[in-house]
This record gives sequence, C-alpha cells and structure tokens, in this order.
Amino acid sequence: MKILVIQQKMIGDVLASTIICEALQKEYPDATIDFLVNSNTKPVITESPFFDHIIEFKDEYQNNKKALYAFLKQIRKAKYDHVIDAYGKLESNLITLFSGASQRISFYKWYSQFLYTKTIKRNSESITNASTAIENRLRLVFPENRVISEISKPKIFLTKEEKEKAREFIESNGITTKTPLIMISVLGSEAKKTLPFEYMAKVIDTIVASTGANILFNYIPNQEKDARTIYDLTNYKTQKNIHFDVFAKSLRGFLAILSLCDTLIGNEGGAVNMAKALEIPTFTIFSPWINKKDWNMFEDGETQISVHLADYLPGLFLHKKTKELKSQSLELYTHFKPELFTDQLYKFLSKNL
Repeated sequence: MKILVIQQKMIGDVLASTIICEALQKEYPDATIDFLVNSNTKPVITESPFFDHIIEFKDEYQNNKKALYAFLKQIRKAKYDHVIDAYGKLESNLITLFSGASQRISFYKWYSQFLYTKTIKRNSESITNASTAIENRLRLVFPENRVISEISKPKIFLTKEEKEKAREFIESNGITTKTPLIMISVLGSEAKKTLPFEYMAKVIDTIVASTGANILFNYIPNQEKDARTIYDLTNYKTQKNIHFDVFAKSLRGFLAILSLCDTLIGNEGGAVNMAKALEIPTFTIFSPWINKKDWNMFEDGETQISVHLADYLPGLFLHKKTKELKSQSLELYTHFKPELFTDQLYKFLSKNL
C-alpha cells in the first residue's frame, strides 16, 4: 500500500500532521508513507522515522501552471492507494484529484466534499489537553472511539552532530550552560500575531530581572529591524544579557540551538510548536484573534503554559466572530498588558529554570 499525506502551509501545521504519519505507520506497518509539504518546512521533519519520503511542494508550483501540471503528473505516476489531505485547499484538492487514489480522506467542506471518498467534520472542542489541532488530525486516521488512546506529540529529530555543533557555537559566543538560556519568540509571523513591541520589551525585562538568564532572539532576516526595535526598548541591564547577534543561519541550525535552551517564551507560532516538539518548556502569548484551544497543544499549567487576552478580559470578546476579532487585533493587543500575566510568568520561570 502507498499512502500520501498532504500538509501544506506553515511549520506548526506540518509538525502537527506528523502525528498522522506516525499513526498510519502504526496502523499499516507495511505501507509506504510519503509526506507532502512546502519546501520551506522540510527542515523540521528531516530525520523523522514516521514516513518514507518527503515530497516537496515548491514555490514555483504556485506561480507556474506548467510546473504545477508537471508536478501533478508525477503524483499520478506514483500510484497512491490512499491519500489523506490535512490541508484541504485548492492546491491539495488538485493533488488529491490527480493522485487517482481509491481512498481519499480530508476534512469536510461543502464545496470540495465530492473530491473525497470520506470527509471528517472537525470538532470545535477538545476532549484532551492535546488541542483540537491534534485530535482532529487523528480523526482522519482513527474512528472517534480511538482518538483519546492514540494521542501522540509531534516530535523533531536532531542528530548528535547537529546538537554538538550548536553547543560549540553557543560556547564560542561566550554563553555558558551554567546560566539559564531562554529563547524569545519576539515577533509573530505578522503584526496581528505580535504582542506590541513595548509590551514584549517589558516581558523580557521581567525575565532577566528575575532570572539573570541569557537571552536569544528568534527572528528571520527580514524581521531584524523590528527585533532590533524591541531590543532597544529593553532597559540597559537587560541588554547585557541579550545575545542579539547569536542566531543560526539555517532552520536546522536554529532547531539545534533551541534544543539547548531551557525554555521558549513569546508569541504563538512556529517557534513554539518547534520547541514543544523538542520537549522544551514554553510560555506562549496568543494573538487576540487566534482561538487558543485550537493550538495550545499539551498545555499542563507547568511546562506548557499559554495566555490569551480573553483569559483576563473576556468581555472584549463577547458576541464577536473570528473575522471581527482579526480586524480588531491591533486594538485588542493594546489591552494585553504584561501586568495581566506577570504572576503566571514568574510561576513558569520558577518551575522550569
């Protein structure tokens, strides 16, 4: 049997869908399992033992119809028996259709259900602390009565060489393992997913003042200016502990450095999901328009904690739908002052450092 699992989009989504591959491997040990992801997310699943091949969906396929058609023909040629489409949008709809697989499973959408032999309706409420992101993906593989018993955590696999290289890099920059090391997710993927800069600076000031930890910033090259702005907003004593220019030049390098950190703290996004997959404690600050229950995976109140403005000021969210919250996110963020969650942050730091 040949099985194709499709999960395009962001790193968090791809990591969450590795549990589908793991579940399939357990359910069909003799099957060949291929995992289709966008090229930029490939590094987070390299070395994973839960599938046989990574199929890359390249950027050019989105912009070049000829290239996309050639790719779709390759999918057809592979002769998959079973396709699980965890993405469920136009590109993955086409891939599923062209696959010619006899079994095609995805989440229910009224306009695409006819493309699949089976569709699963997402549950809006979680039944475990795994989050709906995990539970709903397992529903693509197992019947409802097996979801709880089959819960598993996404995992990232690093080689000994990668970890050792990261350790040498950290030490060469004067960072000692005798002092706690904290990764700060200073920026979200967009402004609507980013705590106001001055608030993030206060969070970092609080962390350093209470722990004396060394601080690393997680940001991508085109975010350097904004990351520098946050650095400049922290106080002078805090800046002594921030190693602003210590960062990896690749995603695998970042993962290896992250694996050496004691905790990750900051905006919800891919970095949080990567930290969890490396079993690093996280303190996550959710955007006001994101539904926390969808992505607060394996929250336990100790090693995995998340905060959301709705936890403190629920009246701001009454009778508002996601679309409205998204349009008001920047305004809502002004209410999300660090003082609201400082006590929880102190508690988290005391338990994990």
